[in-house]
Amino acid sequence: MYTTGHEWIWHNSLNYRHSFHAGGIADVFKHLVLTKILGSLRAKDAPFRVIDTHAGSGLYKLEVPGEYQQGIGLLWPLRQQWPALADYLSVIEKFNNQGRLSRYPGSPLIISEFLRLQDHAVFFELHPQDYAALKLNLAGVKNAAVHRNNAWQTLKAFVPPPENRGLLLIDPPYEQPDDFDNVALALALSLRHWRNGIYMAWYPVKERRSIERLHSAIQGLASQAWAVEFTTLPTDVEQRLNGSGLILINPPWKLVDTLKQLLPILAQYFAAETGTPLVRFIDLSPVPAG
Repeated sequence: MYTTGHEWIWHNSLNYRHSFHAGGIADVFKHLVLTKILGSLRAKDAPFRVIDTHAGSGLYKLEVPGEYQQGIGLLWPLRQQWPALADYLSVIEKFNNQGRLSRYPGSPLIISEFLRLQDHAVFFELHPQDYAALKLNLAGVKNAAVHRNNAWQTLKAFVPPPENRGLLLIDPPYEQPDDFDNVALALALSLRHWRNGIYMAWYPVKERRSIERLHSAIQGLASQAWAVEFTTLPTDVEQRLNGSGLILINPPWKLVDTLKQLLPILAQYFAAETGTPLVRFIDLSPVPAG
């Protein structure tokens, strides 16, 4: 899929989108679930489309110190012992020469690895440097389009996609106070036009008020809706990233059951030092009448 000798581009900014946080526990959780969804979409011959609202630059250089040391860095030496993570780990391996962990792909490059000739991806990135880097990093992927647009304002023009099958990934940096509300609004508006799409929205686990407001907004939007939270630190400190959550709407068949088996084991592994693993599955589907 990629041309020989391609020069990957990355940036080292310290805000959430970039390399200090790349490959941390939140990324492992998020991208593991992402690869499960993409694998499910590929299991059928029909074409699909993935829309990524906050794509980033696509590839990140791993340097010490970095959060990857508590995330992918812990898994990497023992990756052969995690067969349930094989699809996710095999993608990471493609971007690291001879098995030496030095780079971490963001969601655009992970998504691109699952695209077939009939599939397409659309990536939004507003930050000018990240947009330029992402364009270069996806230069060899003919069925991917990169737009320097504000996803909150332009997403409605892309939903539903022509294929009417696929995934909407919403993953903002949560640097703006209204990002939780923007996520809820984007999900509600997109579902009006694309009822059968798969939706995955990431959020940080810090203070509970914003999270509970998001959950309330999602409640009843679709026949199948879940919030899955993956934490490895005590959740009584609102100023730090204690873990992260995913809103999953219309998840693939048996995905939630698979995650219920896998995620507690993974949380226990990551929380070996803190001793506070917690995985929560919150059903946000409509409550049956009567």
